[in-house]
Amino acid sequence: MGQIQLGLTYRLLATVLRPLLSALVRRDWRGAHHLPRSGGVVVVTNHLSYLDPLTVAHFLYDHGRPPRYLAKSSLFRLPVLGRIISGCAQIPVYRESRDAALAFRAAIDAVQRGECVTIYPEGTITRDPGLWPMTGKTGAARVALSTGCDVVPVGHWGVQEVLAPYARRPRLWPRATVHVYAGPPVDLGDLRGRDATPDVLRQATERIMDAVTAQVALIRGEQPPQVRYDPRAAPDAAANGKADPDSDPYAAARPACPEGAR
Repeated sequence: MGQIQLGLTYRLLATVLRPLLSALVRRDWRGAHHLPRSGGVVVVTNHLSYLDPLTVAHFLYDHGRPPRYLAKSSLFRLPVLGRIISGCAQIPVYRESRDAALAFRAAIDAVQRGECVTIYPEGTITRDPGLWPMTGKTGAARVALSTGCDVVPVGHWGVQEVLAPYARRPRLWPRATVHVYAGPPVDLGDLRGRDATPDVLRQATERIMDAVTAQVALIRGEQPPQVRYDPRAAPDAAANGKADPDSDPYAAARPACPEGAR
């Protein structure tokens, strides 16, 4: 499986969760041939639910690329979950602190060791009213341009029918189908070798989000919005990535999620 050395916790968790996830949802998996069989790679994906880190990891693991996620540092402090994700060698992200750069250094090191690093460029579960990918942050672009590795976009859809965005209570019946599509690597060739200026990082991030959105559009058979939702333009609660949608005073004015999205 690539060059990652899986620890005992990772292997035990995979042994328990793979049959559980297989029983919980139907799978429609496509495009795995775009994942390099070995060598460092960054996988970028959209974020719909607290459950999708498991369903995307299931896709990657079963195709020989067990992922290391960049995860919020606060998760590592939770009594049980924190010990699990630490034992699985996931990478903590320290937001708005002097340690923020440590996550990207760790991600770069992992890619250079030949591992699969999975990043949510949006940084949080989407707040787009139609559940489309939002604007992206530059972390994935920084890692890719620093290492020269492939960036493989993965779009997914359907997991929100099991666990709706920001919800904590799953709906297990009827059994949902989770679609996970991987696309060809994002073309960043003309940006490699250049200084990582804000403009270069912005261009790379836009291409990354375009590629992820294209996979989601392919699954849904719909056209995405012409302008991506930008949480920085929303009220402070959304801009700060708070998980509670009730903290957003504009939430009631937004259109309901599309049919079948909850």
